[in-house]
Amino acid sequence: MSEKTQKIQQYKTDAVNAIKKSIETYSDFILTDFRGLNVEKITELRNKLKSQDSILKIVKNNFTRIALSDIKYPDISNILFGPTALALIKNDSGQVARILFDYAKSESISVKGGIIDGRVMSRDDVEALSKLPGKNQLISMLMSAMTGPVRNMMYAMNGVTQKLVRTLKAVEEKKAKE
Repeated sequence: MSEKTQKIQQYKTDAVNAIKKSIETYSDFILTDFRGLNVEKITELRNKLKSQDSILKIVKNNFTRIALSDIKYPDISNILFGPTALALIKNDSGQVARILFDYAKSESISVKGGIIDGRVMSRDDVEALSKLPGKNQLISMLMSAMTGPVRNMMYAMNGVTQKLVRTLKAVEEKKAKE
């Protein structure tokens, strides 16, 4: 008897390779269910994500599962169900999560979960991430905290000289009246 071999069609291999390339190019990704969105709404969401250097890619679950296992990512089979779109993220995952959750308030998409910094995150974890301040906001807060004491010292030192000038002015006015 001959062995039964299964021929893998080239378009399927190409699709898996395209997903692998996308996942390797971007550092993090969030999975969403886009059921109920038309092309116009998906394009609108893609434009919002593009401003954060991210893309939204509609994928087949099985191809994604194969691509992730080939790259040695953690298993996310529990969130790969139904229509799935990958929000591929290069920089600020929190900002992209915030965009997705804000968009979900007005449209019929839902966040399923994702992999951020190599760690599988549930929907609740991604939502918590979306509520954290972004990288630029954190840097701004740090700089404000670092410059605060110097600024306060400057105001205190400036206050002493201003008080001295006002006192001398009052003495001058008093002498002028006498």
